[in-house]
Amino acid sequence: MRGQEASKQRVIIVSNRLPFTVSVNDGALDFAQSGGGLVSGLTAWLANLTPGSAYSYTWVGWPGISIPDELRGELESVAGQRFNAHPVYLSDQEMESFYQGFCNRTIWPLFHYFQAYVAYDEASWTVYKRVNEQFCEAVMEIVRPGDIIWVHDYHLMLLPGLLRERLPDIPIGFFLHIPFPSYELFRMMPRAWGEQILNGLLGADMVGFHARDYTDHFVNSVGRILEYKRVGREIIAGDRMVRAGTYPMGIDYEKYAKSARSEEVQQAKSELKRTLLDAKVILSIDRLDYTKGIVNRLLGYELFLQQNPEWREKVVLALVVTPSRVGVQHYSETKYQIEALVGQINGEFGNIGWVPIRYQYAFIPLVPLVTLYNTGDIALVTPLRDGMNLISKEYLACRTDSKGVLILSIFAGAATELTEAVQVNPNSKEEIAEALRAALEMPVAEQIRRNKAMQNRLIEYDVSPWAQRFIKDLLRASRLKHDWLATDDAGRRIRPTSRQRFIYRNGEFVQLPERHPKSEDE
Repeated sequence: MRGQEASKQRVIIVSNRLPFTVSVNDGALDFAQSGGGLVSGLTAWLANLTPGSAYSYTWVGWPGISIPDELRGELESVAGQRFNAHPVYLSDQEMESFYQGFCNRTIWPLFHYFQAYVAYDEASWTVYKRVNEQFCEAVMEIVRPGDIIWVHDYHLMLLPGLLRERLPDIPIGFFLHIPFPSYELFRMMPRAWGEQILNGLLGADMVGFHARDYTDHFVNSVGRILEYKRVGREIIAGDRMVRAGTYPMGIDYEKYAKSARSEEVQQAKSELKRTLLDAKVILSIDRLDYTKGIVNRLLGYELFLQQNPEWREKVVLALVVTPSRVGVQHYSETKYQIEALVGQINGEFGNIGWVPIRYQYAFIPLVPLVTLYNTGDIALVTPLRDGMNLISKEYLACRTDSKGVLILSIFAGAATELTEAVQVNPNSKEEIAEALRAALEMPVAEQIRRNKAMQNRLIEYDVSPWAQRFIKDLLRASRLKHDWLATDDAGRRIRPTSRQRFIYRNGEFVQLPERHPKSEDE
């Protein structure tokens, strides 16, 4: 068996967090699964790798806490044997400046278009660079010829460039799971930082995004800030060609559908419906984050109740908010706003027998989560900006009868795929209120028509094809990265001039005829 694993091509997955978190209790290590869309998506793909698969993997990341020196040997042994993982050790001070600092006070708000929340702190930027260097050293400890390196998300945008300096020929891919902002926003970052981030990303052979707009924003920023030539979405970076591509991330569709069909979920659904007095259920599930638009959807629901008094006592909003980044000021302020609005709406419209909003601030395990998805007549998913949004896809996977209505923000990456959803601009409470009314009145046949179209799409493009397609394109890009240069009549490679154009056709770059400016006579 070990011989078979050794013969496979290994994918080194690198992310900020490992697929598990570690805690220390009475001097012993305890392991628990990590949450989040990135971990759940990649874990599902890796779990589906059959014994006959061409790939094996190792996962590099931070274990969630600072590990005492005396426990590191045990952690490395368990991580390697149970999880195919290799830990990166960071101090509490480093994680504070890196994660809570530069990642979540600079990159996160800027890339989500909340420029007023952005902090530009040189000390945090210095730690961000240092942590990326530490991840580079961790990868170098285990990398071997023939490996593929796949780096994930905004925490590690310098890493591909650092790895490329030391591994000039190995395939390196990068995937950004949040939006990439427009050039106008990206250039608000100090120029030296922006240039280093872009050059870091260009260390990859393939840079992937969830939505076409994000891909275009990245390519445009590279062209305008670094002034590199572009051939469509291929970027000429020195003597290399780097490709940028759009790969909408799927979910483990069958996992959610199977759970929704289980007897445990069906029984829990019946009990929940009785608790809610068989009212129509509007479902809102999100982690605490100002980008999720939870306050906006509460204002839209309030307006709906004002404008449609006939629906009072016949509908309930099930609002679940998952704790996130406790202690960060903007998150604490968002929680306060949410809870104040919940109290205001319940006080204004509720009575002894009916509460318009059922609110819970807690992490929800899989079975209760699927029960909520299976119970919700409407899913209200209205982020102000979101890289993808897997909640919308999970809801559809759990609707095994294809009933229900998805209301989705136009600013979610998933909106480009889920076109049959009722799409709204979350900045308009009027649009949200009208969408709620239309969803509640939508005929069942129309619900089924829309949902089946989206479900079929999600089944076809679940998380495994997403990962496989990216890896396949990464390997192709890596093979071709030095082949983009044009050749002269003697077969010598030359750099393209400003008028030389190329297209990617049948696995290779083909030079097009030169484009000459038209004369006034033409």
